[in-house]
Amino acid sequence: MFNVFKKALKKTNSAIKEIVGIERKEKLQKTLLEEALIEADIDYDLVEKILEKLPNEVTKEKLKKELLKIFEIPENKIEINDKPFVFLIIGVNGAGKTTTIAKLAYKFKNEGKSIILGAADTFRAAAIEQLTHWAEILDVPIVKTKQGHDPAAVTFDTISSAKAKGIDIALIDTAGRLHNKINLQNELKKIINVAKKAYEKAPHKILLIIDATQGSSAINQAKVFNEVVGVDGIIITKLDGTAKGGSLFSIIHELKVPIYFVGTGEKKEDLSEFDKEDFIDGILEGLYSE
Repeated sequence: MFNVFKKALKKTNSAIKEIVGIERKEKLQKTLLEEALIEADIDYDLVEKILEKLPNEVTKEKLKKELLKIFEIPENKIEINDKPFVFLIIGVNGAGKTTTIAKLAYKFKNEGKSIILGAADTFRAAAIEQLTHWAEILDVPIVKTKQGHDPAAVTFDTISSAKAKGIDIALIDTAGRLHNKINLQNELKKIINVAKKAYEKAPHKILLIIDATQGSSAINQAKVFNEVVGVDGIIITKLDGTAKGGSLFSIIHELKVPIYFVGTGEKKEDLSEFDKEDFIDGILEGLYSE
């Protein structure tokens, strides 16, 4: 698992090494460390909080202890304990929702679960087409309609179909327009209310997809979604494509919800469970000698 984060944090660590230098050290000056953590896109105020109790020369072990404190949040294990278990996938357009749904479907199918997809992002025709394409590749059923139709109706039909056919997991895509918070709020709340009409326990998990290349600027997006519907957990996409890997600390510090998975590529198998120790070790590798 560590190798996954080593690869995913390659660009982040390259940016860090430009600050701390190529020659690896056992201890780093606090001022240099501050600059490096900010370069990795950890919010300035959070960097100050991390470093405030540390001495002027900071060891790897002491920094790791402070970084782990940020991840003192609920456990990030998903227990599939109901049938159908309904995931509502939310996030802005372009964050990688549809591809992430495909990766989740592939993961759960490999674990022996039956899957159904719901194409409730009816705002974009491309989203429906893309999810349909993935359903064909993965050989899983999909519930869809035409562009512009009611996304809540798709949600209802997806959950109803899962119940009728005894399917284990329903993965439901949603539109991610943020230009008008009221519209987003109304649409998502309607989807959730209709989901509960289809099955009173649904949705079991509302997962927010965050594009890592957005860095700390994704926090404001995340806060809007969290205010509108409440977020149970996060999936980070495109971590391998950015030097802003440190932004995950800022996102977690702000939202206080677990990161469940990290996407590290475009292929269906490029989804890894998030491990805070491995992630932090990956960041520390860019800072310190062994």
